[in-house]
Amino acid sequence: MKYTRLTKEQLEEMHPEFTNFLASQQIDKQEWDKLKEDKPEVAEQEIDIFSDLVWEGVLNKAQFLEHYSKNHIFLFSFDDKYIHTIVIKSLQDDIDFMTKEGLQWLSDAVFTEAVEIKHGGKEFGNDRNKEIFDIIQQGAILSEGELYGQFKEMLKL
Repeated sequence: MKYTRLTKEQLEEMHPEFTNFLASQQIDKQEWDKLKEDKPEVAEQEIDIFSDLVWEGVLNKAQFLEHYSKNHIFLFSFDDKYIHTIVIKSLQDDIDFMTKEGLQWLSDAVFTEAVEIKHGGKEFGNDRNKEIFDIIQQGAILSEGELYGQFKEMLKL
């Protein structure tokens, strides 16, 4: 398995897609139920294959990620070859970007000495999607890139 197995909740949400996936393998509901009972390890493998296919599709489309922590915001933009990053850091320990108040403070203080902003980038290694997946595993979430775009414009990148 290249990525992680979808959770039970995610699989339930994707029930129609999973049913189509099984149908493409010539497995109907009756066969699936029998497989789960008689050969649970094979059923688990089918779920793993489906999970990897879903992750691969999501990661192929991924263009932006955001990762928030108490004093940092990491904004990522991806194209086929590069990861571009904007890092926003509060130099005041009492600011928490995980709260609405912390984000409001950032909006008010973005051009002050209390905020440090850095940017950079690097070329992807051999596996673009695996690198994006690793960032997600560290807590980043997919985004539309609105915040990245605003900071890119502010910084004239």
